[in-house]
Amino acid sequence: MNNIGKIAFIIGLVIAVIGAFGISASWFGWALVVLGVVVGFMNVSPSETRGFLIAGMALLLSASALNGIPYVGDHISAIMSNLSLFLGGAVFIVAIMSLFQSARD
Repeated sequence: MNNIGKIAFIIGLVIAVIGAFGISASWFGWALVVLGVVVGFMNVSPSETRGFLIAGMALLLSASALNGIPYVGDHISAIMSNLSLFLGGAVFIVAIMSLFQSARD
């Protein structure tokens, strides 16, 4: 089971980067979100939750900050946008699981 989460993470990263250079299919965003949800369920342990949420929120908030770099800014921004879709699903699931864990305690 743990390998599924690792494979989903690697596939999500690869698709996010490759997708920045021209994939415009309607399923593309949904595929990244679904892979992110799988990663959130399978890869983040309770001890990693706080660090994952902080890092994920930092990435989501800074996704468009690199747009101003000449020549490569648009590509970096597209990659970060795709990573936001991918990690957004994972951050959402981990945050919900953390809330339920807090409510149980």
